[in-house]
Amino acid sequence: MKGRKQKTPGVAGSCPQKNRTASEGYVGGQTFMWITENNLTENNRLGYGLLEFILSPSNLNAAYQQVMRNKGTGGVDKMEVESLKDYLVNNKDELISSILRGKYRPNPVLRVEIPKDNGQKRQLGIPTVVDRVVQQAIAQVLIPLYEPQFSDHSYGFRPKRNAHQALKKCRDYITEGYGYAVDLDLEKFFDKVNHSKLIEVLSRTVKDGRVVSLIHKYLNAGVQVGASFETSEMGVPQGGPLSPLLSNIMLNELDKELERRGHKFVRYADDMVIMCKSKRSAERVMKSITDFIENELFLKVNKEKSQTGPMSKVKFLGYSFYKIKGEGRLRIHPKSVSKMKAKIKELTSRSNGWGNTRRKETLGQYITGWVNYFKLADMRNLLLRVDEWYRRRIRMVIWKQWKRIRTKLMNLTRLGVKKSKAWEWANTRKGYWHIANCFILKTTITTDRLRQAGYVFLSDYYLKVMIKT
Repeated sequence: MKGRKQKTPGVAGSCPQKNRTASEGYVGGQTFMWITENNLTENNRLGYGLLEFILSPSNLNAAYQQVMRNKGTGGVDKMEVESLKDYLVNNKDELISSILRGKYRPNPVLRVEIPKDNGQKRQLGIPTVVDRVVQQAIAQVLIPLYEPQFSDHSYGFRPKRNAHQALKKCRDYITEGYGYAVDLDLEKFFDKVNHSKLIEVLSRTVKDGRVVSLIHKYLNAGVQVGASFETSEMGVPQGGPLSPLLSNIMLNELDKELERRGHKFVRYADDMVIMCKSKRSAERVMKSITDFIENELFLKVNKEKSQTGPMSKVKFLGYSFYKIKGEGRLRIHPKSVSKMKAKIKELTSRSNGWGNTRRKETLGQYITGWVNYFKLADMRNLLLRVDEWYRRRIRMVIWKQWKRIRTKLMNLTRLGVKKSKAWEWANTRKGYWHIANCFILKTTITTDRLRQAGYVFLSDYYLKVMIKT
């Protein structure tokens, strides 16, 4: 079996854990000592509570299958998903028993940092594969309980809801005359969630105190950073199956407050815009909602990144908005275009050592995925301009691959260039980027020939997508 076994309660050498009450980290707030691990409330029948549903064979098996499909790297115990089946076969009964008896202690999450667009790092917390199964099992049971409670204005991490629906709703609001927006940015939301507030909200729906306690243990499991252990007194680590659901449960409090006030808004995870009809009303909403978020939900609004203004200035889910003849429309935000070009530049680098087959395959996958996401935008002319630049990148790579004068002479001649002219260009000392835009390569390494070679272009694929829709 690969890796080490998941640490079980009572085993010497397990990662350090801190005993906490549910109220720690929530200074001045109420405590929740009535939440117990081993007792069911009167709403549970015959002692068969929510925890038993979570640990039922069918639910655990579905959770195991989902974790296997998601794959992903191992956590602090180094166990990979390939070892998960063997572990569960040998330790399933002990695992279930320890959870039922309230003795289970989750392992800390493994801190992983990934780069963000602004040059900063996004912190992820990777649970062990066994903890991922348990978290997935909890999420599968809680999602049907919470879905009826969630707002129709929430679109992130929910069944049968997606970013395109959120963007279409924004477009509809603009058509209805909502031309201004409150663009709210929650500062490090996943790192700042107040545990006690979240436990309070959870306990309104989840009446099995053992389940609430188990979730609280995951919140308090801590973080392994290199060789050191850090406590997690606040936050919901991104990277586990529970974090999207818990974030929606927390932010549903904000959704309900906005609905109570009669606002038009769209939320996707922690990304939100509130629509208004005037600049003055947008500024008023910004102030009052910021007060609610900070004083009632104990979250922090990033004042520097949050803004009010016309919808045309807003960036939401990579898109921006405009209005023509009274109709709301979508376009790609300039930052999204810059990010796309930077990625294509990386994939067409002359020095990455890739062969043509791998380069074409990777570019094709990226371009089709990118166009499918941004297909709601009006972008045909933009893609035509980007394709010109993209083809020049490809010609530059091909010219670089030819290397020797003899190879350049031979290939140019095969492509129909007179030998004297081919000899002249094969001996040129001009740079790769300059040559890629010259007449001799544009008329030999043509768009049609690149298509026949297997390269996918953004404008071509965009037309295919639009025909299908």
